[in-house]
Amino acid sequence: MTSGIDPHNDSESVQKDLSTDLDLSETHTETSNEEKTSNEENIDSNFLIEAVHHIKERKTIVLEPKQQDQLRNKGFGEVFNKEYLLNSLESLFLLQNNKIKIYGDKTEYDFSTFLKTMIKKDKKILTKYLIFRDLRSKGYVVKEGFGFGSDFRIYERGEYNKKTSKYVSIGLNEGTNIKAMEFAEVIEQVENMGKSVVIAVVERRGEVIYYKTSKMTFFDNNKTKKLVT
Repeated sequence: MTSGIDPHNDSESVQKDLSTDLDLSETHTETSNEEKTSNEENIDSNFLIEAVHHIKERKTIVLEPKQQDQLRNKGFGEVFNKEYLLNSLESLFLLQNNKIKIYGDKTEYDFSTFLKTMIKKDKKILTKYLIFRDLRSKGYVVKEGFGFGSDFRIYERGEYNKKTSKYVSIGLNEGTNIKAMEFAEVIEQVENMGKSVVIAVVERRGEVIYYKTSKMTFFDNNKTKKLVT
């Protein structure tokens, strides 16, 4: 498999850490019964939220305080300017698992129509969502990253709002071309924050494969020992 990373970068080696196989349709948005059950267990069987999406302002608002508390306890949403907001990936995840009703000015969104609306604003939304969904289905809390592109802060179960994130994932589509030096600089910036970097590669079938980065230094190997005669 190729991730489009320049193989001549000898300062950063990418080591396969873990992988998961997603059962996806050709559109990469349908969820298998097993995965859906796992997702629902990670949310709550009695969990149903109502929200309003404002297209012009690009925000999804949850108004009911009790529902805000439910979301907060599950690691969804954040308060901004005294409003409780869900980002687009959280909204998509809850829609796909039938845990939210999102209303627009004249309609109620389903997963497909909301995804089409989000794609108009962000061409990388599907790649981001596949990674987001996979991590959330494993029980991690996933939040937007530090502006490096398709990156996320990843929190282990029970650590969100209690500890800082240990990991930052950087998402790529299989075959993406990226300059090695730019890629290495992003990794270095994240590591300087005290985070471990995980590369999430979305393969053509929609599978998400994770790679952990490690830095390697090659020392001078040209020195020769004097022969004793």
